[in-house]
Amino acid sequence: MTQPPSPGRRTSPRVVLVHTITFRQARQFVPAVIPLVAAVGLDGGAPTIVGLVLGVTVLSLATAGLSWWRFSYVDGPSSVVVTRGLLSRSVRMVPNDRIRGVEVETPVLHRLFGLVRVRIDAAAGGVTDKGEELVVDGLPRSEGDRLRTAVLTHRSSTSATADGVPVAMPAEEEFARFDNRWLLYAPLVGSYLAVPLAAVGALFRLAQELPESVRPEFDEPDLSGLQVLAITAAAGLLLLGVGSVIGAAVVNWGFRLVRRGGSLVATRGLITRRHTELEIDRIRGCTVAEGAGMRLVRATRVNALVTGLGDAARRGQLLPLGPRKEAWRLVHRLVADPGPMVPHPVAARRRRLGRALFAGLVVTAAGLVATIAAGWWGLLVVGVLLTLLGVPLGLGRYAALGHAAGPRSFTVRSGWLVREQAVLERRAVVGWQVRQSFFQRRAGLATVVACVGAGRGGYAAIDMAADEVRSFTVAASEPWAETFSR
Repeated sequence: MTQPPSPGRRTSPRVVLVHTITFRQARQFVPAVIPLVAAVGLDGGAPTIVGLVLGVTVLSLATAGLSWWRFSYVDGPSSVVVTRGLLSRSVRMVPNDRIRGVEVETPVLHRLFGLVRVRIDAAAGGVTDKGEELVVDGLPRSEGDRLRTAVLTHRSSTSATADGVPVAMPAEEEFARFDNRWLLYAPLVGSYLAVPLAAVGALFRLAQELPESVRPEFDEPDLSGLQVLAITAAAGLLLLGVGSVIGAAVVNWGFRLVRRGGSLVATRGLITRRHTELEIDRIRGCTVAEGAGMRLVRATRVNALVTGLGDAARRGQLLPLGPRKEAWRLVHRLVADPGPMVPHPVAARRRRLGRALFAGLVVTAAGLVATIAAGWWGLLVVGVLLTLLGVPLGLGRYAALGHAAGPRSFTVRSGWLVREQAVLERRAVVGWQVRQSFFQRRAGLATVVACVGAGRGGYAAIDMAADEVRSFTVAASEPWAETFSR
C-alpha cells in the first residue's frame, strides 16, 4: 500500500519579522507604488510621509506573512520538496542523489532572531534566477543543522537519531585555517578592490542628489594643480587599500576548512556567517588561480571542482586567499600530485609573442605613415610603446602555458592577467576536444580541451605540441582514450 505523503514542515514564524524589516516580498510592488506616489504627491508634508511609511510597512508585513503561510518543505528519504507561492503555487523537488552541496547562511538579522538560511545545490543547477536549486529561509539553527545533515547523508528527517539516542558526530580534521595576516594580500585582488570602488561611487552619487543647502562646504586649499593631483591619488590609493582589506575581512573572517566524515565543511564571515558543506566523493579536482598582483607576493586562491555544483567560485571555494605554499599543500591533500609541468614548444612562444606584438606593430606602421605624411609623431610613439610592452606580455603568456599527466591526475595551466592551473582526477574526464587553426597546423601545435562534468566544463592545454596530443590524452584519462586519434 502506498504511503501517504509526509506533511510539509514550516519555517519559524520569526522569519516574518525579518522579511518585514528587509521588505523582501514587498520589493516586487515597488514598480507599481512609485507611479502612484508620483501621481498623489507628497504635498501633505509630514503626515503624508508617515502614512506612506506605515502603508509600506503594513504591505511588507502582509506579504511576508502570506509568503510564510504558503511556504513548506519536506526532506524525505529520496528527495527534498519545497512548495511556495502566493497566487501561483510552485512545487520543486530535488532527488537526494542529485544534491551536491549545502550552504547555511546566517545574516545579521537572522542571527538576532536565532535563524539561518539553507541553500541546497544540485546537479540540475540554474533553475532559479540566482542559480540556487532550493532555498529554505528562516529555520532555527538546530533545524538548519538537522536539514543539512539529512540531505547530505541521503537520510530522512528521522535518521538523525537512532532509538532516541543522537548519532555521534564524526571527528573533525582541519584542512585549512585563514590567517588574518593574509588580509594584506587583499589590495592585490581585483574582486576585493571592487568593493571600495563601488562604495565611493555610491557616496558621490548620494552627494550629487543632496540639496545644495545641506551639502558640506570645504575651503579650497591653496595648492598647485600637481599637489592636488598627488594628494588625490595618494588618498585614493589609501582608500582602495583599506577598503579592500575591510571587504576581505567581512567576507572571510574566521574562515576554517575541516573534513567531517565524508564532507568538507567551510565556515566564514564577519557579518553574515556562511557554513558550506561539500561531499568529498563529488570533488573531481581543484583550480589554483592567481592574478598578476598576487603573483608578486606568491599568493593565490583555491576552488574545488565539484560535479554539478553551481556558483563554484563562491560555494566551492576552499581557500579564499593565502600563500601559494599553503594552497598547494591543500590541493595535494585532495588530488594526487601529477608531477612537474611540461613546458610547451618554442613554436608556442613565437605564437604568443606574435599575438602580443601584432597590435603594437600595426599602430607603429600607421604612426610612420602619419609622421611622414603630416608630421603627426604622437601615434608613432604610442605604437612603439605598445610594441615594447608586448614583449613581456607575450613572454608572460608563454610562461603560463604547461601541462602534466601523472598516474592518477593531470594538470593544465594558462592565462596571464589571471593565471589558472587546474588539477583534475583522471576519472573527471568525459571527453576530449582537439582544436587546430590554420596557423597552429603550420606550427605543429594544437589546443587540447579536457571535457569534465565539473567547474566550467572544459580545461584547455593551449598550444601544446601536436605530436604529444595522443600520449597526453591517454595518460590523463581512463583506458577508453586509447582509441583517440588526432
